[in-house]
Amino acid sequence: MNDQPQLPFGTFETVAPALNVRDLLAGPVADALAAWADREAARSVLYVDTDPEKADTAVFCETYGVPLEASANCVVVAAKRGGETTRAACLALAHTRVDVNRAVRKRLEARKASFAPMDAAVELTGMEYGGITPVGLPADWPLLIDEAVARAPYVLVGSGRRRGKLILPGRALAALPGAEVLAGLAG
Repeated sequence: MNDQPQLPFGTFETVAPALNVRDLLAGPVADALAAWADREAARSVLYVDTDPEKADTAVFCETYGVPLEASANCVVVAAKRGGETTRAACLALAHTRVDVNRAVRKRLEARKASFAPMDAAVELTGMEYGGITPVGLPADWPLLIDEAVARAPYVLVGSGRRRGKLILPGRALAALPGAEVLAGLAG
């Protein structure tokens, strides 16, 4: 009898409820899962072990049999207005691109918006580059989620580390603290 949870997609050798392997996650991610008020959503999160050398989206999807439509990227943006900088995270399916210049800038009411530099994103999130995930972001950041992600039955995102990924329902992502589902965030 197989004790591993059923995967909605992909071919991963190791799969476990993320709540059971918090030591494999970045600190902020493990803490967020443990504290998530929506316990059903927290229990729905699966952890899969992956090779960090195969992190490139195309290589990753081919290696592990993950459809691009089921993989999402989380990017950190910096929006500026009147000398103040607002940080936010955006989540979009891997085969699309976040519309930073229009959708993000408009939503954050910024004069200028751009992707945050890698070192700043890593430092501010407490996560590794290539593993930044919407679970466990700073509490005061907006989390802008493209509507296609929220509608997806299941989505693969980072684990906070380069090794390993999380799989969870799109509706659970939309229920994260600070989450806002937007039409036209990505295209």
